[in-house]
Parts: sequence; structure tokens; C-alpha cells
Amino acid sequence: MCGDGRIRGLLQFYGANRTGRWAGRLVQVQNLPRNYIGTLDTARELVKKRQTEAVKLIYGNVPDILSQLIRTAFIPRNGNKFLVADFSAIEARVLSWLAGEQWRLDVFRTHGKIYEASASAMFGVDISLIKKGNPEYELRGKGKIAELALGYQGGKGSLISMGALRMGLKEEELPDIVKRWRGSNQRIVDFWYAVERYALETVLYGIPNSMPCGISFERDEDYMIIRLPSGRSLYYYKPEVRLNDLGRDAVHFQGVDQKTKKWGYISTYGGKLTENIVQAVARDLLATAMMNLYQAGYCINFHIHDEVILEVPKTSEKNLEEAIALMCRLPGWASGLPLDADGFESDYYRKD
Repeated sequence: MCGDGRIRGLLQFYGANRTGRWAGRLVQVQNLPRNYIGTLDTARELVKKRQTEAVKLIYGNVPDILSQLIRTAFIPRNGNKFLVADFSAIEARVLSWLAGEQWRLDVFRTHGKIYEASASAMFGVDISLIKKGNPEYELRGKGKIAELALGYQGGKGSLISMGALRMGLKEEELPDIVKRWRGSNQRIVDFWYAVERYALETVLYGIPNSMPCGISFERDEDYMIIRLPSGRSLYYYKPEVRLNDLGRDAVHFQGVDQKTKKWGYISTYGGKLTENIVQAVARDLLATAMMNLYQAGYCINFHIHDEVILEVPKTSEKNLEEAIALMCRLPGWASGLPLDADGFESDYYRKD
């Protein structure tokens, strides 16, 4: 913390070199523990007064409460408040828009209940039946886990990593969930394979390829280049086509492995490249939103992936509704993308 009580240097521009996203530094605001308790005000006051026994009596687990309160240590200056706003299901919306998955776009342009809609499409059940109190409501959980795990060519392992077994699903039913999700999202599946095919052709033969959504592929002596609808590009250094662990031709490139943190050749595939593209497009939408907010006079205190934390005087006319409208103002290159956002006001940073 600096001498004026502010903390700076929390985000590094273009710190994530695969997508161009900002990267968290110092206290890692992008990876703070979530808060779940509904009595944050009480917990904060008890902790500030060092009432350990009271915290233990009310909440039971003192370390867990301290962990949940880390977010709330970030506060605006005196006389100000936070407006916290984030894009709603941004990656699912961008993926649907790029792939042209029309039924999903219709959902996002209307009620927005993608978990229920996904379950409806997967299991052939009318979406009106998937509501609390009906036996069909249990299908929502399957739709949700499928949405969270399968958008980037994930399979059974991705479902398990996302907590499918912890939520009560049985391992033997996971392959069926994968099959059903892919069957109801054929355009997204086609998008994965088109991205992989174009990447392979570009690396092998130097053939430039373009997709209807505004994505294009090309290469030069050192890089495979993926151009995004915004005009920005992603770069993959020293690309080669080699056999992957499954014995199939795959694009490999040099970089730092995210698991081992060592430099070397990294294998990629259509789903992983799709993830890079979608997250990069989401990043460009956030950058546009930040410029819109800045030009309208909003002070951006910090931001996290698809969320902005604005510091606004309590007496200001600037408000959450206007901020959300500015965030959702589409750039020209994103025509037709069903963007939406939501948010809240607070005297400290938290998850709603």
C-alpha cells in the first residue's frame, strides 16, 4: 500500500500472452477467495475490532471468514462508493456468436436462462417444466455443468474437474451428458473443428484462411497469426505440425507451459484455440467497455476479466444503470452479439 492509503500496480497490461488479457499482480485480485456469507457487514466489524471469539461463536470457522473478507479489504476513498458491474455469461455469448449457434443467441436475446435452455435442448424437455418444484428441475444442474465444462471441446474429464461428481452426478452418466451437449450444439462443435483445420492448413502450407465470423488465420516465418474481429491478433511462436499424444497431427508452438511453467513446445487443438479466441474477444469487449466508461467520466478503480469496479462519489449523478449501458455499447466489429451485464453498489468490494 502506498503512503496515501491506495494500492497500485495490481494489473499488468497484456500479461496473458495467449489472449492479451490483463494479468493479476501483487495481491492477485483475479484470484481472490469468493464470499458466501450474507452478513459481511457484521463479520467485517467484528474482525476490525479483533473480536475473535465472537467470530468463532457466530461463524465457527475463523480462517474461512478471514479468507472471505479479503475482497472486502478493497474500499473506495472517503465519500465514494463502488459500482461493480460485470458482463453476464460473456464467454458463452461470444462462443455462440462466433459459431452462429442460433438457438443459443435467441436465448441470450430473450430470457437468458442458458442452463435451463441447455438442459431443455439436451434432454428434449420443455423449458417451462425446468423450474423449482418440478422433478425436471434436476436437469438444470446437468445443463449448468455441461455449459461450464464443455464449451471448449471438453469431455468426461472436464466435467469431473468442474465438480460433476461432487454435485451428485455418477461417473457412468457423464459420457451421455457430453454426447447430448455436443448433439444440441452442433455449430459450436463444427467451429472447433474448423478452427483446428484452418490452423493446420495455415501452419503446413502457409494458406491464409478466413471464417464468416471475422476470424482469420495466416503465418509468417516465425508465427501463426489469428486475427480477431476487433483487428487485434494472437501470435503463436515457431509453429509446427507434429503428432500429439493421441498420434494425430496437431499444431505445436513454443511458449511457457501453463502447468510446468517451463519453456518448450506446447501442443494445441481446436477446442483450446477456440478458448483462446473467445477469451481474447471477451477481453476486447472489456477494453471497449472500459474506454466507454472512461470517456464518460467514470473512474475505473480496477477490473477483473469481465468485471469493472468503478469508484464514484456518493453525491454524483453517475449511476449503475448508465454504467451498464456504457459497458454494453457494442463496437462496430461486434454487430449482433447479444451482450448483457449486471451489477450492484457497495461500500467495499465483494461478490454479489
